[in-house]
Amino acid sequence: MDLEKQPSALRASDADRDRTADILREALAEGRLTAEEHSERIDGVYRAKTMADLEPLVRDLPAAHQRAQGAADAPEPAPSRPSPGVVPPVADENLVAVLSSSARRGRWRVARRTHAYAIFGSVEIDLSEAIFEQRQVVIKAVAVFGSVEIRVPENVSLRGRGAGVLGSFEVDTLDSPDQDAPVVYVDGTAVLGSIEARPRRGKIVRDLHRQLRKHLG
Repeated sequence: MDLEKQPSALRASDADRDRTADILREALAEGRLTAEEHSERIDGVYRAKTMADLEPLVRDLPAAHQRAQGAADAPEPAPSRPSPGVVPPVADENLVAVLSSSARRGRWRVARRTHAYAIFGSVEIDLSEAIFEQRQVVIKAVAVFGSVEIRVPENVSLRGRGAGVLGSFEVDTLDSPDQDAPVVYVDGTAVLGSIEARPRRGKIVRDLHRQLRKHLG
């Protein structure tokens, strides 16, 4: 038997049993199962050895189909690194703050690569209203006794790779529900400073597709 073509013949894991038990608990709370039916099916869950043993226990419950549909519709996560050769190694724009502050905010065109240097100063990069002309954008940040703060709209993806040396490097990973949305990659090093990249809640760029179609196609 080819197991790849027969997924129900796969051995069930503890996580699979727990997910099935959660569906049964929801069904009991909603009145879809009696207490006796729930007890019988829960016994079956923890006796199950394969996915085929679990499937009949929830086949008649809508939550099982909703979860399966949600898993099928879930978009692929954005790649952890830019595609080779897409983003040049040389910066298109530099933001430098030495004993001062520098900011990029409002309606501005995002470069493919931006370098931000905060040395005893602060740099703010706000992309929440920016114009994206590329699907992959890199921000390289260096903070030495300073701070770099990056904010992105909620409908792009956000990835980060970096380190804090007696400082902090924090990037909140974000996956856009749209697989064609831009991905912002933050690379950085903070030495006795901080680098922070997060979505700006409630902010979305409403014309992302129009922007990208105009400049890419």
